[in-house]
Amino acid sequence: MLSNLPSLSQTVDIHGLRANKSLGQHFLLDMNVTDKIARLAAPLDGVNAVEIGPGPGGLTRALVMNGAQVLAIEMDARFLAPLDDIAKASGTLKVIHANALKVDIPEHLSDSPSGEIKIIANLPYNVGTKMLINWLTASPLFWSQAVLMFQKEVAQRVVATPQDKAYGRLAVLTQSVACARIAFEVPARAFTPPPKVDSAVVVLDPLPESERFSNLKILGEVTMAAFGQRRKMLRQSLKSAAKKYGTTAIEWCEACEIDPQRRPETLEVAAFQKLAAHILSASE
Repeated sequence: MLSNLPSLSQTVDIHGLRANKSLGQHFLLDMNVTDKIARLAAPLDGVNAVEIGPGPGGLTRALVMNGAQVLAIEMDARFLAPLDDIAKASGTLKVIHANALKVDIPEHLSDSPSGEIKIIANLPYNVGTKMLINWLTASPLFWSQAVLMFQKEVAQRVVATPQDKAYGRLAVLTQSVACARIAFEVPARAFTPPPKVDSAVVVLDPLPESERFSNLKILGEVTMAAFGQRRKMLRQSLKSAAKKYGTTAIEWCEACEIDPQRRPETLEVAAFQKLAAHILSASE
């Protein structure tokens, strides 16, 4: 039983664990916060909860206690022993020792009696954005919800809207697949050791399949070109991308009924999708 396990602080001391900054590690030992994260994804009874970088297992314990079947992916071997203790005490935790960027999550859950998969994780700071992009571009989209902690600055980029300082490529890609909102912020002092920045928990709920933009690769190209020169007008920032597809930035924008003198941070997500869709239709 989990109640018989040492506390998180005791677990860290018993196993001599120290956060590895090169891996973006910061321990979240406050069970009030970890339980709050788990409850954002409720109900979890019988749900496959995928956790990335569980470390000493604070959030892992909260997920198990809220009824989830947990698949934890941890690349740092130092944490396997305390995670194994949780697995033995709960019977509902499976641990994979691997780099999460290289793990085929659906394959590891193919024999699960529950088909629902939720990703719930305090993501390592150094790979959080890359992991999010991987999950957004997964085909088919295998997750029904994601509750993810990022650096506060990254979280703001995920949920940003036009005219926001943080609005850019990440917001457009994310919001072309899912509804995103910041649920709550977590101050740096909640972690051991405290990072230099605060964090925030983002909840992502996939859009209905008919409302998702189908080709994030092209959308990514368009947004990378546009926001690569975000202070310039579209007629300038899209020039190289337009040339690649045999047109001009002005013709491209006008075909989509978008003023080529607008700047990218003023465009709604739908406008970027329109630009990408035009390229797709022209190349067919």
